[in-house]
Amino acid sequence: MGTKQNFEEALERLGEINEKLESGEVSLDEAIALYTDGMKLAKFCQDKLADAEQKIKVLIEKGGSLVEEDFNE
Repeated sequence: MGTKQNFEEALERLGEINEKLESGEVSLDEAIALYTDGMKLAKFCQDKLADAEQKIKVLIEKGGSLVEEDFNE
């Protein structure tokens, strides 16, 4: 995984890893390496999504004016 990888690149690579693993055409050693890389990429994506969620703000109406608040699930 590159040091400057973004979410979209990581997600695309996860898709490639998934296809290779599902094909059944990789050796056990390669499958383990792909699985390990996939888990790291999944964690990276999960962290990016959590970070983005924390940055999301919503506007709600309170007392006749719009107020910015943090996004709550």
